[in-house]
Amino acid sequence: MLAKLTGWTLLAVVRLLTGAQARWWGCPPKAEQRIYFANHQSHIDLVMIWAALPEELRSITRPIAARDYWTNSPLKRWITTEVFNAIYVERGGSAPLPADLVPPSPPATPPRQPQAQAPRERVEPSFDAAEPPPSPGPSAFDTAESMQGQLALDAAGAEPVPQPEPAPEQLTPGTPEALLPLQPLIEALQSGDSIIIFPEGTRGHTGVPQKFKSGLYTLAQMFPDVVLVPAWIDNVQRVMPKGEVVPVPILCSVTFGEPIKVEEGEERRPFLDRAREAVIALRDV
Repeated sequence: MLAKLTGWTLLAVVRLLTGAQARWWGCPPKAEQRIYFANHQSHIDLVMIWAALPEELRSITRPIAARDYWTNSPLKRWITTEVFNAIYVERGGSAPLPADLVPPSPPATPPRQPQAQAPRERVEPSFDAAEPPPSPGPSAFDTAESMQGQLALDAAGAEPVPQPEPAPEQLTPGTPEALLPLQPLIEALQSGDSIIIFPEGTRGHTGVPQKFKSGLYTLAQMFPDVVLVPAWIDNVQRVMPKGEVVPVPILCSVTFGEPIKVEEGEERRPFLDRAREAVIALRDV
């Protein structure tokens, strides 16, 4: 009951400050399973798009929330859990691997046991005249030093050959390691919920969304029957600028566009670019 009252209070505050105007330009509000993907400008984007949905859609739609920000105080944790029913995600792919995915450590090498040495043969002293020692030849150190000097002379004036930097290790799409950051979203979709995601992965400050990350493409392939709805959140970055804690009353809106889907044979990057353009196109509607 407390969570419901808090939700109505937050909804009234958000609509008073921003208007929270919802414009269903490309599709009507419908109680079907959807993935709403939008531009990301502020931490309150999830509040804004949640408030723009009708009541019957809010109850079945779960926004994602950055765990490090929305759980750093008991109040924010309670609101995102009890009111928004948010899905916590780790930013920067920092989620730890579960035990069954951690590669096993190599077995420890047992310590070497000292070997017993054979008794030394006794050498009787000799009183014969010792032979003079042979003249010393070039030592291994002198030979190596000479070779290094020769190599230095041969390479004099030659330009150093740059060594290529090793390529960063990349996760293979579809592997358990690659799907790990998406696991909370996968579980929500498997349970029948709709979700709200921000494919940029971080907040933008240029007015144009950054390149979309591959999570949207992966989810679209795993759940082809879920409707993908682009959305543009306008002006919300001026309500709560970065570093501010007091919101400023400014009229904002959320425009929902025409659904898209992954075409047959469409590769990841072309689809993500097309999804990004679908969001940007709603800015001028």
